[in-house]
Amino acid sequence: MTATIETPSPTPEPEPVVTPAQARTWQIDIPGVTQADLSPLKWQLYLALLAFGIGALMGLLQALERANINLYDEVRLQSYYQGLTLHGVAMVLVFTFCFANSFLSLMTMKAYGRPLKSRLISQASTWSATIGVALALWAILANKATVLFTFYAPLQATPAFYVGAVLLVISTWLVLVNMIWTLADWRKDHPKDRIPLLAYASIISYIMWFLASLGIAVEVLFYLLPWSLGWRDQVDPQFTRVLFWFTGHPIVYFWLMPIYVSWYMLLPGQVGGKIFSDGLTRIVFVAFMLLIPVGAHHQFTDPGIPFSSKSLQWLLTFAIFYPSVVTLFSVVASLESGARARGGKGLIAWIGKLPWGDPAVAGQLLAGIIFMGGGASGLVNASLTANLVVHNTSFIPGHFHLTVGTAVALSIMAISYWLIPYFTGKRLYNRPLAVVQVWTWAIGVSIFSRGQMAGGIEGVPRRTLIQEATYKDNFNWALSHALTAIGGTIMFIAAVMFFVVVFGTIFSNRAVTTVQKVPLAPIINGPRDTWAIMDRIGMWTLITIVGIVIVLGELIFHYWPIWPVSPGIQLW
Repeated sequence: MTATIETPSPTPEPEPVVTPAQARTWQIDIPGVTQADLSPLKWQLYLALLAFGIGALMGLLQALERANINLYDEVRLQSYYQGLTLHGVAMVLVFTFCFANSFLSLMTMKAYGRPLKSRLISQASTWSATIGVALALWAILANKATVLFTFYAPLQATPAFYVGAVLLVISTWLVLVNMIWTLADWRKDHPKDRIPLLAYASIISYIMWFLASLGIAVEVLFYLLPWSLGWRDQVDPQFTRVLFWFTGHPIVYFWLMPIYVSWYMLLPGQVGGKIFSDGLTRIVFVAFMLLIPVGAHHQFTDPGIPFSSKSLQWLLTFAIFYPSVVTLFSVVASLESGARARGGKGLIAWIGKLPWGDPAVAGQLLAGIIFMGGGASGLVNASLTANLVVHNTSFIPGHFHLTVGTAVALSIMAISYWLIPYFTGKRLYNRPLAVVQVWTWAIGVSIFSRGQMAGGIEGVPRRTLIQEATYKDNFNWALSHALTAIGGTIMFIAAVMFFVVVFGTIFSNRAVTTVQKVPLAPIINGPRDTWAIMDRIGMWTLITIVGIVIVLGELIFHYWPIWPVSPGIQLW
Protein backbone atom coordinates (compact mmCIF):
# COMPACT_ATOMS: atom_id res chain seq x y z
CA MET A 1 0.00 0.00 0.00
CA THR A 2 1.14 3.46 -0.77
CA ALA A 3 0.73 5.92 1.99
CA THR A 4 -0.71 9.26 1.08
CA ILE A 5 0.06 12.37 2.98
CA GLU A 6 -2.69 14.94 3.08
CA THR A 7 -1.56 18.50 2.96
CA PRO A 8 -3.49 20.51 5.51
CA SER A 9 -5.71 23.16 4.04
CA PRO A 10 -4.32 26.64 4.52
CA THR A 11 -5.95 28.63 7.25
CA PRO A 12 -8.24 31.18 5.62
CA GLU A 13 -7.18 34.75 6.08
CA PRO A 14 -9.46 36.76 8.33
CA GLU A 15 -11.78 39.29 6.73
CA PRO A 16 -10.22 42.76 6.64
CA VAL A 17 -11.82 45.08 9.13
CA VAL A 18 -12.63 48.65 8.25
CA THR A 19 -10.99 51.25 10.43
CA PRO A 20 -12.43 54.79 10.63
CA ALA A 21 -9.57 56.04 8.45
CA GLN A 22 -10.11 53.34 5.82
CA ALA A 23 -13.81 54.10 5.77
CA ARG A 24 -12.96 57.54 4.42
CA THR A 25 -10.13 56.62 2.04
CA TRP A 26 -10.97 53.47 0.07
CA GLN A 27 -9.90 53.61 -3.54
CA ILE A 28 -12.18 54.12 -6.54
CA ASP A 29 -11.36 54.11 -10.24
CA ILE A 30 -12.12 57.76 -11.13
CA PRO A 31 -9.10 60.08 -10.91
CA GLY A 32 -9.51 63.09 -8.69
CA VAL A 33 -12.90 62.05 -7.29
CA THR A 34 -13.02 62.19 -3.50
CA GLN A 35 -15.49 60.86 -0.98
CA ALA A 36 -16.82 64.42 -0.67
CA ASP A 37 -17.73 64.28 -4.38
CA LEU A 38 -19.50 60.95 -3.88
CA SER A 39 -21.33 61.92 -0.70
CA PRO A 40 -24.31 63.72 -2.35
CA LEU A 41 -24.70 60.83 -4.77
CA LYS A 42 -24.63 58.28 -1.96
CA TRP A 43 -27.32 60.10 -0.01
CA GLN A 44 -29.56 60.36 -3.06
CA LEU A 45 -29.21 56.59 -3.46
CA TYR A 46 -30.17 56.11 0.18
CA LEU A 47 -33.16 58.41 -0.31
CA ALA A 48 -34.21 56.29 -3.28
CA LEU A 49 -33.96 53.11 -1.20
CA LEU A 50 -35.94 54.69 1.65
CA ALA A 51 -38.73 55.42 -0.82
CA PHE A 52 -38.51 51.87 -2.11
CA GLY A 53 -38.97 50.51 1.42
CA ILE A 54 -42.06 52.67 2.03
CA GLY A 55 -43.47 51.76 -1.37
CA ALA A 56 -42.88 48.04 -0.82
CA LEU A 57 -44.78 48.09 2.49
CA MET A 58 -47.71 49.89 0.89
CA GLY A 59 -47.60 47.43 -1.99
CA LEU A 60 -48.00 44.54 0.43
CA LEU A 61 -51.10 46.16 1.95
CA GLN A 62 -52.65 46.61 -1.49
CA ALA A 63 -51.89 43.02 -2.48
CA LEU A 64 -53.39 41.65 0.74
CA GLU A 65 -56.52 43.71 0.16
CA ARG A 66 -57.18 41.44 -2.82
CA ALA A 67 -57.31 38.57 -0.31
CA ASN A 68 -59.77 40.56 1.82
CA ILE A 69 -57.10 41.30 4.43
CA ASN A 70 -57.22 44.97 5.41
CA LEU A 71 -54.28 46.16 7.51
CA TYR A 72 -54.62 49.89 6.90
CA ASP A 73 -55.90 50.58 10.40
CA GLU A 74 -52.90 48.74 11.86
CA VAL A 75 -50.46 51.09 10.13
CA ARG A 76 -52.53 54.19 10.98
CA LEU A 77 -53.64 54.95 7.43
CA GLN A 78 -57.08 56.41 6.93
CA SER A 79 -57.90 54.70 3.65
CA TYR A 80 -56.76 52.30 0.96
CA TYR A 81 -56.29 55.30 -1.30
CA GLN A 82 -53.89 56.99 1.09
CA GLY A 83 -51.73 53.86 0.96
CA LEU A 84 -52.05 53.74 -2.82
CA THR A 85 -50.85 57.34 -3.04
CA LEU A 86 -47.86 56.54 -0.82
CA HIS A 87 -47.03 53.52 -2.95
CA GLY A 88 -47.26 55.37 -6.25
CA VAL A 89 -45.42 58.53 -5.24
CA ALA A 90 -42.65 56.63 -3.42
CA MET A 91 -42.05 54.10 -6.19
CA VAL A 92 -42.77 56.03 -9.36
CA LEU A 93 -41.34 59.44 -8.44
CA VAL A 94 -38.92 59.34 -5.51
CA PHE A 95 -37.34 55.90 -5.96
CA THR A 96 -36.67 56.36 -9.67
CA PHE A 97 -35.73 60.05 -9.69
CA CYS A 98 -33.26 59.87 -6.81
CA PHE A 99 -31.64 56.74 -8.20
CA ALA A 100 -31.20 58.41 -11.60
CA ASN A 101 -29.70 61.50 -9.95
CA SER A 102 -27.18 59.33 -8.12
CA PHE A 103 -26.37 56.71 -10.73
CA LEU A 104 -26.11 58.87 -13.86
CA SER A 105 -24.07 61.51 -12.01
CA LEU A 106 -21.59 58.77 -11.16
CA MET A 107 -21.63 57.52 -14.76
CA THR A 108 -20.83 61.04 -15.96
CA MET A 109 -17.84 61.18 -13.63
CA LYS A 110 -16.65 57.80 -14.86
CA ALA A 111 -17.04 58.77 -18.52
CA TYR A 112 -14.97 61.95 -18.24
CA GLY A 113 -12.55 60.59 -15.64
CA ARG A 114 -13.10 63.61 -13.41
CA PRO A 115 -15.52 64.95 -10.77
CA LEU A 116 -18.63 66.84 -11.76
CA LYS A 117 -17.87 70.50 -12.30
CA SER A 118 -19.74 71.75 -9.24
CA ARG A 119 -19.94 69.88 -5.95
CA LEU A 120 -22.22 72.68 -4.73
CA ILE A 121 -24.78 71.88 -7.44
CA SER A 122 -24.63 68.18 -6.49
CA GLN A 123 -25.30 69.10 -2.87
CA ALA A 124 -28.10 71.47 -3.90
CA SER A 125 -29.72 68.67 -5.92
CA THR A 126 -29.58 66.38 -2.91
CA TRP A 127 -31.07 69.00 -0.59
CA SER A 128 -33.78 69.87 -3.11
CA ALA A 129 -34.76 66.21 -3.41
CA THR A 130 -34.63 65.65 0.36
CA ILE A 131 -36.76 68.68 1.24
CA GLY A 132 -39.20 67.92 -1.56
CA VAL A 133 -39.62 64.32 -0.41
CA ALA A 134 -40.08 65.42 3.20
CA LEU A 135 -42.82 67.91 2.25
CA ALA A 136 -44.68 65.46 0.02
CA LEU A 137 -44.34 62.63 2.55
CA TRP A 138 -45.74 64.81 5.34
CA ALA A 139 -48.68 65.85 3.14
CA ILE A 140 -49.53 62.25 2.24
CA LEU A 141 -49.13 60.88 5.78
CA ALA A 142 -51.33 63.68 7.11
CA ASN A 143 -53.97 62.61 4.58
CA LYS A 144 -53.81 66.03 2.96
CA ALA A 145 -52.67 64.71 -0.40
CA THR A 146 -54.57 61.50 -1.12
CA VAL A 147 -54.56 62.20 -4.84
CA LEU A 148 -52.59 59.15 -6.12
CA PHE A 149 -49.35 59.64 -8.00
CA THR A 150 -51.14 61.15 -11.00
CA PHE A 151 -52.74 63.86 -8.77
CA TYR A 152 -55.56 64.38 -11.25
CA ALA A 153 -57.72 67.44 -10.73
CA PRO A 154 -60.31 67.91 -9.32
CA LEU A 155 -58.66 65.87 -6.52
CA GLN A 156 -56.84 68.56 -4.57
CA ALA A 157 -53.78 68.26 -2.33
CA THR A 158 -52.35 70.66 0.20
CA PRO A 159 -49.80 73.10 -1.28
CA ALA A 160 -46.94 71.29 0.48
CA PHE A 161 -47.45 68.27 -1.76
CA TYR A 162 -47.14 70.29 -4.96
CA VAL A 163 -44.15 72.23 -3.63
CA GLY A 164 -42.51 68.93 -2.73
CA ALA A 165 -43.09 67.60 -6.24
CA VAL A 166 -41.61 70.77 -7.73
CA LEU A 167 -38.48 70.49 -5.56
CA LEU A 168 -38.02 66.86 -6.55
CA VAL A 169 -38.18 67.80 -10.23
CA ILE A 170 -35.80 70.72 -9.65
CA SER A 171 -33.30 68.26 -8.21
CA THR A 172 -33.19 66.54 -11.60
CA TRP A 173 -32.79 69.85 -13.42
CA LEU A 174 -29.79 70.67 -11.22
CA VAL A 175 -28.19 67.37 -12.19
CA LEU A 176 -28.63 68.32 -15.85
CA VAL A 177 -26.99 71.73 -15.25
CA ASN A 178 -24.02 69.98 -13.66
CA MET A 179 -23.77 67.52 -16.55
CA ILE A 180 -23.79 70.28 -19.17
CA TRP A 181 -21.21 72.33 -17.24
CA THR A 182 -18.98 69.26 -16.88
CA LEU A 183 -19.28 68.53 -20.61
CA ALA A 184 -18.29 72.11 -21.45
CA ASP A 185 -15.29 71.85 -19.13
CA TRP A 186 -14.24 68.52 -20.63
CA ARG A 187 -14.61 69.97 -24.16
CA LYS A 188 -11.89 72.54 -23.43
CA ASP A 189 -9.38 69.70 -23.01
CA HIS A 190 -10.81 67.45 -25.76
CA PRO A 191 -12.03 69.78 -28.52
CA LYS A 192 -11.99 67.15 -31.27
CA ASP A 193 -12.91 64.00 -29.33
CA ARG A 194 -16.31 62.33 -29.37
CA ILE A 195 -18.32 62.59 -26.19
CA PRO A 196 -17.70 59.36 -24.26
CA LEU A 197 -20.65 57.01 -24.77
CA LEU A 198 -21.40 56.71 -21.06
CA ALA A 199 -21.62 60.49 -20.67
CA TYR A 200 -23.55 60.85 -23.92
CA ALA A 201 -26.29 58.46 -22.81
CA SER A 202 -26.50 60.12 -19.40
CA ILE A 203 -26.86 63.67 -20.69
CA ILE A 204 -29.35 62.67 -23.42
CA SER A 205 -31.43 60.97 -20.70
CA TYR A 206 -31.56 64.17 -18.68
CA ILE A 207 -32.23 66.47 -21.64
CA MET A 208 -35.11 64.18 -22.62
CA TRP A 209 -36.47 64.35 -19.08
CA PHE A 210 -36.04 68.13 -18.83
CA LEU A 211 -38.09 68.70 -21.99
CA ALA A 212 -40.72 66.19 -20.90
CA SER A 213 -40.94 67.60 -17.36
CA LEU A 214 -42.00 71.00 -18.67
CA GLY A 215 -45.56 69.69 -19.01
CA ILE A 216 -45.91 68.78 -15.36
CA ALA A 217 -44.02 71.94 -14.35
CA VAL A 218 -46.58 74.11 -16.17
CA GLU A 219 -49.44 72.06 -14.73
CA VAL A 220 -48.27 72.43 -11.14
CA LEU A 221 -46.83 75.95 -11.16
CA PHE A 222 -49.54 77.65 -13.22
CA TYR A 223 -52.64 75.63 -12.37
CA LEU A 224 -52.58 73.18 -9.45
CA LEU A 225 -50.43 75.09 -6.97
CA PRO A 226 -52.26 78.44 -7.36
CA TRP A 227 -55.55 76.49 -7.21
CA SER A 228 -54.44 74.74 -4.01
CA LEU A 229 -53.33 78.05 -2.48
CA GLY A 230 -56.72 79.59 -3.21
CA TRP A 231 -55.36 82.03 -5.79
CA ARG A 232 -57.40 80.32 -8.50
CA ASP A 233 -60.98 79.17 -7.81
CA GLN A 234 -61.24 76.52 -10.50
CA VAL A 235 -59.18 74.46 -12.94
CA ASP A 236 -59.91 72.51 -16.10
CA PRO A 237 -59.34 68.83 -15.18
CA GLN A 238 -59.11 67.75 -18.82
CA PHE A 239 -56.48 70.30 -19.80
CA THR A 240 -54.34 69.57 -16.75
CA ARG A 241 -54.53 65.87 -17.69
CA VAL A 242 -53.13 66.74 -21.11
CA LEU A 243 -50.23 68.57 -19.44
CA PHE A 244 -49.70 65.68 -17.02
CA TRP A 245 -49.52 63.05 -19.75
CA PHE A 246 -47.12 65.13 -21.80
CA THR A 247 -44.77 64.30 -18.92
CA GLY A 248 -46.46 61.14 -17.71
CA HIS A 249 -45.43 58.80 -20.48
CA PRO A 250 -41.91 60.11 -21.16
CA ILE A 251 -41.36 59.63 -17.43
CA VAL A 252 -41.36 55.91 -18.26
CA TYR A 253 -38.23 56.46 -20.33
CA PHE A 254 -36.65 58.46 -17.53
CA TRP A 255 -37.19 55.38 -15.36
CA LEU A 256 -35.76 53.11 -18.04
CA MET A 257 -32.85 55.08 -19.50
CA PRO A 258 -30.57 54.74 -16.44
CA ILE A 259 -31.30 51.02 -16.60
CA TYR A 260 -30.50 50.99 -20.31
CA VAL A 261 -27.20 52.70 -19.48
CA SER A 262 -26.40 49.76 -17.22
CA TRP A 263 -27.70 47.11 -19.63
CA TYR A 264 -25.84 48.55 -22.62
CA MET A 265 -22.54 49.59 -21.05
CA LEU A 266 -22.02 47.95 -17.66
CA LEU A 267 -23.76 44.57 -17.71
CA PRO A 268 -21.66 43.33 -20.68
CA GLY A 269 -18.55 44.23 -18.68
CA GLN A 270 -19.84 42.24 -15.71
CA VAL A 271 -20.22 39.11 -17.87
CA GLY A 272 -16.95 39.53 -19.77
CA GLY A 273 -18.55 40.80 -22.97
CA LYS A 274 -18.30 43.92 -25.10
CA ILE A 275 -20.64 46.73 -26.09
CA PHE A 276 -22.01 45.80 -29.50
CA SER A 277 -22.00 49.23 -31.13
CA ASP A 278 -21.25 52.77 -30.01
CA GLY A 279 -23.28 54.30 -32.84
CA LEU A 280 -26.34 52.11 -32.44
CA THR A 281 -26.45 52.88 -28.73
CA ARG A 282 -26.41 56.61 -29.42
CA ILE A 283 -29.21 56.24 -31.96
CA VAL A 284 -31.38 54.43 -29.40
CA PHE A 285 -30.99 57.15 -26.77
CA VAL A 286 -31.63 59.93 -29.28
CA ALA A 287 -34.74 58.06 -30.49
CA PHE A 288 -36.16 58.09 -26.96
CA MET A 289 -35.64 61.84 -26.87
CA LEU A 290 -37.14 62.49 -30.29
CA LEU A 291 -40.26 60.51 -29.46
CA ILE A 292 -41.16 62.40 -26.27
CA PRO A 293 -44.71 63.52 -27.25
CA VAL A 294 -46.53 60.18 -27.00
CA GLY A 295 -48.39 60.67 -23.72
CA ALA A 296 -51.88 61.20 -25.12
CA HIS A 297 -52.23 57.49 -25.80
CA HIS A 298 -53.14 57.36 -22.10
CA GLN A 299 -56.15 59.46 -23.05
CA PHE A 300 -57.65 57.37 -25.84
CA THR A 301 -61.01 57.37 -24.02
CA ASP A 302 -60.92 61.03 -22.98
CA PRO A 303 -63.42 63.50 -24.47
CA GLY A 304 -62.19 66.71 -26.03
CA ILE A 305 -59.19 65.13 -27.75
CA PRO A 306 -59.77 64.80 -31.51
CA PHE A 307 -59.40 61.52 -33.36
CA SER A 308 -56.55 63.00 -35.43
CA SER A 309 -54.48 63.59 -32.28
CA LYS A 310 -55.25 60.14 -30.93
CA SER A 311 -54.25 58.56 -34.26
CA LEU A 312 -50.97 60.46 -34.32
CA GLN A 313 -50.24 59.42 -30.75
CA TRP A 314 -51.02 55.82 -31.64
CA LEU A 315 -48.47 55.86 -34.48
CA LEU A 316 -45.79 57.55 -32.37
CA THR A 317 -46.34 55.12 -29.51
CA PHE A 318 -45.74 52.17 -31.82
CA ALA A 319 -42.63 53.97 -33.12
CA ILE A 320 -41.21 54.10 -29.58
CA PHE A 321 -41.20 50.30 -29.66
CA TYR A 322 -38.34 50.47 -32.17
CA PRO A 323 -35.55 51.52 -29.76
CA SER A 324 -36.71 48.84 -27.33
CA VAL A 325 -36.37 46.15 -30.02
CA VAL A 326 -32.92 47.47 -30.93
CA THR A 327 -32.03 47.32 -27.24
CA LEU A 328 -33.09 43.68 -27.09
CA PHE A 329 -30.85 42.84 -30.06
CA SER A 330 -27.85 44.87 -28.89
CA VAL A 331 -27.85 43.81 -25.25
CA VAL A 332 -28.35 40.13 -26.05
CA ALA A 333 -25.49 40.31 -28.58
CA SER A 334 -23.24 41.82 -25.91
CA LEU A 335 -24.24 39.17 -23.38
CA GLU A 336 -23.67 36.39 -25.89
CA SER A 337 -20.15 37.65 -26.59
CA GLY A 338 -19.38 37.41 -22.89
CA ALA A 339 -20.97 34.00 -22.44
CA ARG A 340 -19.12 32.52 -25.45
CA ALA A 341 -15.86 33.96 -24.14
CA ARG A 342 -16.60 31.96 -20.98
CA GLY A 343 -17.05 28.75 -22.99
CA GLY A 344 -20.72 29.02 -23.90
CA LYS A 345 -21.92 26.85 -26.81
CA GLY A 346 -25.06 26.24 -28.83
CA LEU A 347 -27.93 28.40 -30.01
CA ILE A 348 -29.19 29.23 -26.51
CA ALA A 349 -27.12 27.00 -24.20
CA TRP A 350 -24.59 29.83 -23.91
CA ILE A 351 -27.04 31.53 -21.54
CA GLY A 352 -26.05 29.02 -18.87
CA LYS A 353 -22.47 30.31 -18.97
CA LEU A 354 -23.46 33.76 -17.81
CA PRO A 355 -22.44 34.45 -14.17
CA TRP A 356 -25.82 33.72 -12.59
CA GLY A 357 -24.14 33.45 -9.20
CA ASP A 358 -23.45 37.19 -9.22
CA PRO A 359 -26.58 38.94 -7.86
CA ALA A 360 -25.71 42.17 -9.69
CA VAL A 361 -25.79 40.22 -12.96
CA ALA A 362 -28.60 37.76 -12.22
CA GLY A 363 -31.00 40.52 -11.15
CA GLN A 364 -30.49 42.48 -14.36
CA LEU A 365 -30.74 39.37 -16.54
CA LEU A 366 -34.04 38.41 -14.92
CA ALA A 367 -35.27 42.00 -15.19
CA GLY A 368 -34.51 41.99 -18.92
CA ILE A 369 -36.24 38.66 -19.52
CA ILE A 370 -39.40 39.69 -17.69
CA PHE A 371 -39.32 43.12 -19.33
CA MET A 372 -40.05 41.48 -22.66
CA GLY A 373 -43.53 40.74 -21.31
CA GLY A 374 -43.85 44.39 -20.34
CA GLY A 375 -43.01 45.49 -23.87
CA ALA A 376 -45.46 43.07 -25.46
CA SER A 377 -48.29 44.09 -23.12
CA GLY A 378 -47.45 47.72 -23.80
CA LEU A 379 -48.43 47.22 -27.42
CA VAL A 380 -51.93 46.37 -26.20
CA ASN A 381 -52.13 49.67 -24.34
CA ALA A 382 -50.81 51.54 -27.35
CA SER A 383 -53.41 50.18 -29.76
CA LEU A 384 -56.28 52.58 -30.30
CA THR A 385 -58.78 49.70 -30.42
CA ALA A 386 -57.33 47.02 -28.11
CA ASN A 387 -56.80 49.67 -25.45
CA LEU A 388 -60.57 50.02 -25.11
CA VAL A 389 -60.72 46.52 -23.62
CA VAL A 390 -58.14 47.11 -20.88
CA HIS A 391 -58.30 50.88 -20.27
CA ASN A 392 -58.55 51.71 -16.55
CA THR A 393 -58.49 48.02 -15.60
CA SER A 394 -55.95 46.17 -13.49
CA PHE A 395 -54.32 45.10 -16.76
CA ILE A 396 -52.51 48.46 -16.71
CA PRO A 397 -50.73 48.03 -13.32
CA GLY A 398 -50.08 44.43 -14.36
CA HIS A 399 -48.26 45.84 -17.39
CA PHE A 400 -46.26 48.51 -15.63
CA HIS A 401 -45.15 46.17 -12.86
CA LEU A 402 -43.30 44.39 -15.66
CA THR A 403 -41.66 47.71 -16.58
CA VAL A 404 -41.08 49.95 -13.57
CA GLY A 405 -41.74 47.06 -11.17
CA THR A 406 -39.23 44.73 -12.81
CA ALA A 407 -37.05 46.22 -15.54
CA VAL A 408 -36.48 49.25 -13.31
CA ALA A 409 -36.94 48.14 -9.69
CA LEU A 410 -35.22 44.76 -10.00
CA SER A 411 -32.38 46.28 -12.01
CA ILE A 412 -31.90 49.02 -9.39
CA MET A 413 -31.71 46.38 -6.67
CA ALA A 414 -29.16 44.43 -8.72
CA ILE A 415 -27.10 47.53 -9.51
CA SER A 416 -27.15 48.44 -5.81
CA TYR A 417 -25.32 45.21 -5.09
CA TRP A 418 -22.17 46.70 -6.62
CA LEU A 419 -23.02 50.40 -6.22
CA ILE A 420 -23.37 50.37 -2.42
CA PRO A 421 -19.93 48.71 -1.98
CA TYR A 422 -18.58 51.31 -4.40
CA PHE A 423 -19.99 54.18 -2.32
CA THR A 424 -19.19 52.72 1.11
CA GLY A 425 -15.99 50.72 0.73
CA LYS A 426 -17.75 47.72 2.34
CA ARG A 427 -17.96 44.20 0.94
CA LEU A 428 -21.40 42.95 -0.09
CA TYR A 429 -23.10 41.20 2.79
CA ASN A 430 -24.42 37.65 2.27
CA ARG A 431 -23.98 37.27 -1.47
CA PRO A 432 -25.96 33.97 -1.65
CA LEU A 433 -28.97 35.68 -0.01
CA ALA A 434 -28.72 38.44 -2.63
CA VAL A 435 -28.92 35.83 -5.41
CA VAL A 436 -31.98 34.24 -3.80
CA GLN A 437 -33.50 37.70 -3.41
CA VAL A 438 -33.44 38.62 -7.10
CA TRP A 439 -35.00 35.27 -8.05
CA THR A 440 -37.65 35.69 -5.37
CA TRP A 441 -38.61 39.12 -6.69
CA ALA A 442 -38.72 37.83 -10.27
CA ILE A 443 -41.04 34.98 -9.29
CA GLY A 444 -43.26 37.23 -7.19
CA VAL A 445 -43.67 39.97 -9.78
CA SER A 446 -44.43 37.39 -12.48
CA ILE A 447 -47.27 35.94 -10.40
CA PHE A 448 -48.50 39.39 -9.38
CA SER A 449 -48.58 40.76 -12.92
CA ARG A 450 -50.23 37.61 -14.22
CA GLY A 451 -53.03 38.08 -11.69
CA GLN A 452 -53.44 41.78 -12.42
CA MET A 453 -53.46 41.38 -16.19
CA ALA A 454 -55.85 38.44 -16.15
CA GLY A 455 -58.11 40.37 -13.81
CA GLY A 456 -58.02 43.38 -16.11
CA ILE A 457 -59.18 41.30 -19.06
CA GLU A 458 -62.00 40.07 -16.81
CA GLY A 459 -62.94 43.67 -15.97
CA VAL A 460 -61.27 44.29 -12.60
CA PRO A 461 -60.92 48.09 -12.32
CA ARG A 462 -57.67 49.74 -11.30
CA ARG A 463 -57.24 52.28 -8.47
CA THR A 464 -60.16 50.66 -6.66
CA LEU A 465 -60.78 49.19 -3.20
CA ILE A 466 -62.29 46.02 -4.62
CA GLN A 467 -63.45 44.41 -1.39
CA GLU A 468 -65.81 47.33 -0.74
CA ALA A 469 -67.08 47.54 -4.31
CA THR A 470 -70.84 46.93 -4.46
CA TYR A 471 -70.52 44.93 -7.69
CA LYS A 472 -67.70 42.54 -6.73
CA ASP A 473 -70.00 39.58 -6.08
CA ASN A 474 -71.31 39.76 -9.63
CA PHE A 475 -67.96 38.57 -11.02
CA ASN A 476 -65.69 35.59 -10.52
CA TRP A 477 -62.39 37.31 -9.85
CA ALA A 478 -61.17 34.92 -7.17
CA LEU A 479 -58.22 33.46 -9.12
CA SER A 480 -56.86 36.79 -10.33
CA HIS A 481 -57.16 38.25 -6.81
CA ALA A 482 -55.39 35.22 -5.32
CA LEU A 483 -52.50 35.51 -7.79
CA THR A 484 -52.22 39.22 -7.06
CA ALA A 485 -52.14 38.64 -3.30
CA ILE A 486 -49.64 35.76 -3.50
CA GLY A 487 -47.36 37.53 -5.95
CA GLY A 488 -47.41 40.80 -4.02
CA THR A 489 -46.58 39.01 -0.77
CA ILE A 490 -43.63 37.24 -2.40
CA MET A 491 -42.39 40.58 -3.73
CA PHE A 492 -42.53 42.05 -0.23
CA ILE A 493 -40.54 39.11 1.14
CA ALA A 494 -37.95 39.77 -1.58
CA ALA A 495 -37.86 43.45 -0.59
CA VAL A 496 -37.17 42.47 3.04
CA MET A 497 -34.34 40.21 1.86
CA PHE A 498 -32.95 43.10 -0.18
CA PHE A 499 -32.83 45.37 2.85
CA VAL A 500 -31.17 42.65 4.92
CA VAL A 501 -28.35 42.63 2.36
CA VAL A 502 -28.27 46.44 2.09
CA PHE A 503 -28.16 47.12 5.83
CA GLY A 504 -25.76 44.23 6.34
CA THR A 505 -23.43 45.85 3.83
CA ILE A 506 -23.72 49.44 5.06
CA PHE A 507 -23.22 48.56 8.73
CA SER A 508 -20.62 45.89 8.10
CA ASN A 509 -17.00 46.23 9.19
CA ARG A 510 -15.72 44.18 6.24
CA ALA A 511 -13.54 46.34 4.00
CA VAL A 512 -13.19 46.00 0.26
CA THR A 513 -9.76 44.64 -0.68
CA THR A 514 -9.42 46.07 -4.18
CA VAL A 515 -9.98 49.34 -5.96
CA GLN A 516 -13.72 49.78 -6.52
CA LYS A 517 -14.48 49.91 -10.23
CA VAL A 518 -17.43 50.85 -12.40
CA PRO A 519 -17.76 47.70 -14.56
CA LEU A 520 -17.59 49.54 -17.90
CA ALA A 521 -17.37 47.21 -20.90
CA PRO A 522 -15.10 47.73 -23.95
CA ILE A 523 -16.73 48.54 -27.30
CA ILE A 524 -16.58 46.37 -30.43
CA ASN A 525 -17.45 49.21 -32.81
CA GLY A 526 -16.18 52.35 -31.13
CA PRO A 527 -16.81 56.07 -31.54
CA ARG A 528 -14.54 56.32 -34.60
CA ASP A 529 -17.15 54.24 -36.48
CA THR A 530 -20.03 56.50 -35.36
CA TRP A 531 -21.44 59.36 -37.42
CA ALA A 532 -20.09 62.65 -36.10
CA ILE A 533 -23.56 64.17 -36.35
CA MET A 534 -24.69 62.02 -33.43
CA ASP A 535 -22.59 64.19 -31.10
CA ARG A 536 -24.49 67.34 -32.05
CA ILE A 537 -26.65 67.26 -28.94
CA GLY A 538 -27.91 70.80 -29.44
CA MET A 539 -29.23 69.94 -32.90
CA TRP A 540 -31.07 66.82 -31.68
CA THR A 541 -32.55 68.84 -28.82
CA LEU A 542 -33.82 71.49 -31.24
CA ILE A 543 -35.38 68.82 -33.50
CA THR A 544 -37.10 67.35 -30.44
CA ILE A 545 -38.51 70.75 -29.48
CA VAL A 546 -39.88 71.26 -33.00
CA GLY A 547 -41.54 67.83 -32.85
CA ILE A 548 -43.09 68.64 -29.46
CA VAL A 549 -44.50 71.92 -30.77
CA ILE A 550 -46.02 70.19 -33.81
CA VAL A 551 -47.54 67.21 -31.97
CA LEU A 552 -48.65 68.94 -28.77
CA GLY A 553 -49.63 72.06 -30.68
CA GLU A 554 -52.00 70.03 -32.85
CA LEU A 555 -53.63 68.60 -29.74
CA ILE A 556 -53.99 71.92 -27.92
CA PHE A 557 -55.22 73.68 -31.07
CA HIS A 558 -58.22 71.37 -31.22
CA TYR A 559 -58.78 71.57 -27.48
CA TRP A 560 -58.44 75.34 -26.96
CA PRO A 561 -59.87 77.35 -25.26
CA ILE A 562 -59.70 75.74 -21.85
CA TRP A 563 -62.62 76.01 -19.44
CA PRO A 564 -61.79 76.25 -15.72
CA VAL A 565 -64.91 74.62 -14.28
CA SER A 566 -63.90 72.51 -11.29
CA PRO A 567 -63.34 73.45 -7.64
CA GLY A 568 -61.09 71.22 -5.57
CA ILE A 569 -62.43 68.11 -3.83
CA GLN A 570 -61.03 65.71 -1.23
CA LEU A 571 -62.75 62.32 -1.25
CA TRP A 572 -60.83 60.49 1.46
